[in-house]
Amino acid sequence: MNSDNSPVVLIVEDEPDVAETYKRWLRSEYDVRVAASGSEALDQLDGTVDVVLLDRMMPEMSGSEVLEEIRNQGIDCRVAMVTAVDPDFDIIEMGFDEYVTKPPDRDELEATVERLLERASLDDALQEYYSLVARRSALQAEKSTGELASNDEYDELINKIDTMRETVDASLGDMASNTDFVGAVREIMGDEELSTGDTETKENQE
Repeated sequence: MNSDNSPVVLIVEDEPDVAETYKRWLRSEYDVRVAASGSEALDQLDGTVDVVLLDRMMPEMSGSEVLEEIRNQGIDCRVAMVTAVDPDFDIIEMGFDEYVTKPPDRDELEATVERLLERASLDDALQEYYSLVARRSALQAEKSTGELASNDEYDELINKIDTMRETVDASLGDMASNTDFVGAVREIMGDEELSTGDTETKENQE
């Protein structure tokens, strides 16, 4: 966030018309910056950047490489992949917070930024849990039940989610007296199975 307390959104997009459209949609609410390449994005990334909207397919340095560098450097920002590439099983190893398939409309892009800003206050366990769930959701939207069931990497992802859910449930259980906070977390995560004592998980129901 910058000095005037406006959240900072960095758009990383090599198509100028697309970048300008995103900027026009967001600039009334946020401090919007634009990078036309992966290397330019890394030059602009610092502690003031809150959200990165990252194109996956760019020349020279791909969005996946930029994302990996962001995570390796420990830069504390939320990242949404905004891309025309349909999600495949290779996204399981990516550390994004949301996956948005192009072309997003204005409402979708604004809602994505708003959600990511809300989630920025969550602790590390909740951030990691959400990232895992985002990868699962992207694949469930793209792949058939049979494709998911036959993929070992996807099975490992589901196991990680189950393991992380125990950690997150414990965290929420410790804060049970703070019903406003717990309720907000459930709403932000969009996953009702987070609540302690819930019945079957979504994976078991499927």
